[in-house]
Amino acid sequence: MDFSLTNEQQMIIDTLKTFVEQELYPHEAEVEKTNEIRPELYAQIKQKALDLGLYAANMPEEHGGAGVDSLTLCLMERELGRANFGLQYIVGRPSNILLACKGDQIENYLHASIRGEKVDCLALTEPNAGSDVRSMQCRAERDGDDFIINGTKHFISHADVADFVILFAASGVEQTPRGPKKKITSFLVDIGTPGFTVEPGYNSVSHRGYHNCILNFDNCRVHKSQVLGEEDHGFDVANQWLGATRLSVAAMCLGRAERALEIATEWAANRKQFGQTIGKFQGVSFKLADMATELKAAELLTMYAAWRDCTGEMTDSDAAMAKLKATEMLAMVSDEAIQILGGMGLMDELPLERIWRDHRVERIWDGTSEIQRHIISRAMLRPLEA
Repeated sequence: MDFSLTNEQQMIIDTLKTFVEQELYPHEAEVEKTNEIRPELYAQIKQKALDLGLYAANMPEEHGGAGVDSLTLCLMERELGRANFGLQYIVGRPSNILLACKGDQIENYLHASIRGEKVDCLALTEPNAGSDVRSMQCRAERDGDDFIINGTKHFISHADVADFVILFAASGVEQTPRGPKKKITSFLVDIGTPGFTVEPGYNSVSHRGYHNCILNFDNCRVHKSQVLGEEDHGFDVANQWLGATRLSVAAMCLGRAERALEIATEWAANRKQFGQTIGKFQGVSFKLADMATELKAAELLTMYAAWRDCTGEMTDSDAAMAKLKATEMLAMVSDEAIQILGGMGLMDELPLERIWRDHRVERIWDGTSEIQRHIISRAMLRPLEA
């Protein structure tokens, strides 16, 4: 691995750092207090991201994106991750699942998303199907050239601002050596399609301004032209997304942890107790050392996985290790940062209490920590047929 940055990568980081500090940080307090992002503020941030060429950086150049590689994208995600999640999300990174679009879908969904004209959301999780995706009950049944979709999805992030949903639904059953298994098909379903409604979700303590929603499908009719990828092979497109999103989560956790560590370090260097700065006490200085060490370890795992992805060699375990380490590192760093600041760390005058609240969901969504450990251990045991 070459740890040096190219001139282009350094320029992107510098641009994003300025963008985050000038365009996102000033609005964090408002979003935290209201749990909303005003439409005019949303439009303002989005337009500036488009003007700076930051939008859809993850998408290939041949489709109008910036075409940055996985390592550069992680560097970008780290900088964006320092800000309130709802605000940084406005700098769109369309789901790479959309690269499975074909025919008219390419212009109507892929290119429209890259240009910022449309926003996608992903609908996989259900009330009775979280980590066990194959147990999903939302179903799509063939009716001539159409599919009739019935069921419910929940915890669907930013569906309230999306223009269409990438929906996964059970479309049949196949027999396998381990018994019957549901076939899954992916669909592109426009918001406003008859029989499809979006309702407010649950009130989460994490990521204010970035909402989860409940999607209801009641005899929703979708034409076969809306199938994304191949019928009954929805997991083929989903698997392309999972590794990338786990790297994204890991990278954003790095940025948030860096911000928390910076605040804690500055506090330790200036706060005086018993006649000296508290950083001179081992009880504080050792915390800083441990925080910095855990952050560096998580950074190396994340960048290693991203580098492997650039070469086409990244495994599920690489992405799982990065997400597992980075999310659990952020839990430790945010908690210790608050401990160093004491009571002040819990006040909303500083972003620490937000970082502390926000970190909790990172160990759950896009695969829980337990799922990541399962992926890693399974890869270790399979060669031994265990």
